[in-house]
Amino acid sequence: MKRLIPLGALLICMSISTGCSRKPAQVAANAPEVLVTTVMPQDVPRVLERVATLDGFINANINAQVQGYIVSRDYQEGSVVKKGDLLFQIDPRPFEAALAQAKGTLAKDKATEVKTDADEKRAFDLFKKKVISDQERDTAIAAAGSSRANVEADEAAVKQTELNLGYTKVTSPIDGVAGIATAQVGDLVGPSTGVLTTVSQIDPIKAIVTAGEGPFTDFVSRHPDPKERNAYVKSLEFDLILGNGDLYPRKGKFYALDRSLDPKTGSIRYEVTFPNPGDILRPGQFGKVRFVADMKKGAMVVPQEAVNELQGNYQVAVVDQNNKASIRPVKMGERIGAMWEVTDGLKPGDKVVVQGIQKAREGAQVTVKDWTPPPDALVSKSDQPKEH
Repeated sequence: MKRLIPLGALLICMSISTGCSRKPAQVAANAPEVLVTTVMPQDVPRVLERVATLDGFINANINAQVQGYIVSRDYQEGSVVKKGDLLFQIDPRPFEAALAQAKGTLAKDKATEVKTDADEKRAFDLFKKKVISDQERDTAIAAAGSSRANVEADEAAVKQTELNLGYTKVTSPIDGVAGIATAQVGDLVGPSTGVLTTVSQIDPIKAIVTAGEGPFTDFVSRHPDPKERNAYVKSLEFDLILGNGDLYPRKGKFYALDRSLDPKTGSIRYEVTFPNPGDILRPGQFGKVRFVADMKKGAMVVPQEAVNELQGNYQVAVVDQNNKASIRPVKMGERIGAMWEVTDGLKPGDKVVVQGIQKAREGAQVTVKDWTPPPDALVSKSDQPKEH
């Protein structure tokens, strides 16, 4: 029995020793899980996205050009109208009476003109025969000239009254969608009473976008030649993301850049047009326009969520071949969508922690799994500092 005691003690010690040696392996197996991405140089599209407001390609404010009472509204509010369609009818009777009076005055003065013309001709004949004096001849000439002037004035008055009568029919100057009327039947309207309604041409429809002075200056520096710059913007294709997050199925084209920056906001406006068959889009809608500005060559990019900022300094967590984490300072460049360019501090092949950064402390052992980027990882957000 005495010989068995050392053997038993040895077995107990071996058991304890084995248990102790397994403890670190058990901890390694339970190391916190992190998602990593392997950094490699790549050409990435610089996709820019900005908030936009939709507006009609043409917005025609409909005003009354003569004063009178509205006797009818002849269109369905919110409906599509054609150029020349009647929108409102102003009471035409006062203008019809004015036209009849102007025509009567014209007829009377034309009759007078015939008489004074004849008097002028006789005066010339009699003056040549020395039957009348110079004064009598001049009087006849003046009377004839006055009559002709009266007729010309009467003809102009007739044209003006005809024009005014025509203005009692308020028609649409363009094809488009007519808005809600701001004046109703029985209202007294005129040139100074304001807009009756608005007709908007919305196919195509414009998306109005603003860019800051910095992005605009950057854009010009990238494309200093005016001809090349114009060709570049004409080549761009724009996507429209609607307010509910849906992607509008039709592509947009650059239309115009404003002539100056807004001195109050320091931004410049540009416009993009989108086909709008069926009038799906309407003025006043909000959305976002998105386009590929250019390609960033050989960029070392990481997801923005992988970068930790502390008092203006940037850090990322890197996992080595032994699955041990280390914190590494880095220098950051341009944001490209949900990604961020690293200009210094990383080398190709480095594994950067994207999710689980708080678990990846200096020297900590971690369990590594690959991070899968979302499909829109390279889509720029509206608050990005670098935009066209």
